[in-house]
Amino acid sequence: MTDPTPVPAGSALLRLVAVMDRLRSPGGCPWDAAQDHRSLAPYLLEETYETLDAIESGDLDHLREELGDLLLQVVFHARVAAEHPNDAFDIDDVAAGIADKLVRRHPHVFADATVSTPQDVEQRWHELKQAEQQRSTPVDGLPTAMPALALAGKTVTRLQRGGIPMAEVTPTADDAQSRVGLALLGMAAESVAAGVEPEQALRVVLRRVHETVRGAHPPQE
Repeated sequence: MTDPTPVPAGSALLRLVAVMDRLRSPGGCPWDAAQDHRSLAPYLLEETYETLDAIESGDLDHLREELGDLLLQVVFHARVAAEHPNDAFDIDDVAAGIADKLVRRHPHVFADATVSTPQDVEQRWHELKQAEQQRSTPVDGLPTAMPALALAGKTVTRLQRGGIPMAEVTPTADDAQSRVGLALLGMAAESVAAGVEPEQALRVVLRRVHETVRGAHPPQE
């Protein structure tokens, strides 16, 4: 007789954690056992870009697969961190940390705060984030390793949110490189003003260019 009890959502995550533990443990996979955070970093970046490609393609089966590959990187890093001799943490610490953060950042759901629009939610999120992290300037905490166009968009957004005019902080263009950089920054500012993420906008257009090139110049038989 089939058990009618539904399987709790997230049960498969426990299996993934168990599989990763087996791969990393003695008698498991030598390659997996040899990795550390630095050696895994390129795979995290690669899987992130592949997930973005899947989103842009609109192929949900592809997206499901790529999200799995991305999830593996989180589980893998957490398993490596669990072995640290002094500052160890595991996947439960990671999950608990983000769950606690979501509860704190959504007082309109888990407490008695009131919001009326998505914009109110976003504004409240950033206010709570600023209070928690106690950053000195609006650009503190921006990941400078992210693609430059995406970083430009984030910078413009942070400056606007902090009430800092772009003209007040924009450097002088004294060579060709600076002029091009300032032009790109200006385009990023226009994108933000239009409610468009500049990195994503450029990726969408480049995908169309690539599709056109492939259609106009098919491989020779």
